[in-house]
Amino acid sequence: MRHILVVDDDQHIRDVICFTLEKAGYKVSVARDGGEALVHFRANQLDLIVLDVGLPEMDGLEVCRQIRKDSEVPILFLSARSDEIDRVLGLEIGGDDYVTKPFSPRELSARVSVILKRMNPSPVVDDETSVLTMGDLTLDPAHRSVRFNLEAVSLTASEFNILQIFLRRPRVAFTREQIMVSAYPANIHVSDRTIDSHIRNVRWKLNSVGCANAIETVHGVGFRLGSCQSVAQ
Repeated sequence: MRHILVVDDDQHIRDVICFTLEKAGYKVSVARDGGEALVHFRANQLDLIVLDVGLPEMDGLEVCRQIRKDSEVPILFLSARSDEIDRVLGLEIGGDDYVTKPFSPRELSARVSVILKRMNPSPVVDDETSVLTMGDLTLDPAHRSVRFNLEAVSLTASEFNILQIFLRRPRVAFTREQIMVSAYPANIHVSDRTIDSHIRNVRWKLNSVGCANAIETVHGVGFRLGSCQSVAQ
């Protein structure tokens, strides 16, 4: 049974989310603030965290930053604010998805299901589990791992899926719409800014381990896989 932590200071919202997720077959724990959330995170093996941005004392963004120091557990943000800059910021610091209040419990449950499926994909045919490489960059779909020059690169589920898209078709320039459809199944829509944020994160994470020019911008089209050359070269 998948274990989900729900973090929100509003008891009514916690109750609605817990009822929805438990009905969908998940084990659910709750936290009322950022401090409790971190205690639960360190004490339990969690599969996903539903995290309110507007928490008292320590807000959800700071909780996410603390968690990302040690873990890539999926995080679904909740927020009463719908500003795009807030959504982009949440994704840039390591969130996997973002839902604005008021929300549909069914939509939230669907988004949770999609994130968990991305983290633990169903068995597929052999050619889809084959290790993908470009230079010294290696992506293993079966183990959901990425390495450059044998050094592990920690990516979120969405970032992993996007990099995998490029490696499967290294000569193709993808539009943002094509990337969105491939990285976000089940008709979940995200904005162009969200895709740009994921691309920026992938570039930064790969560059931090010495992989330059991982993803190129194709002006007027979108993005394609770069040469993935070593920074030292």
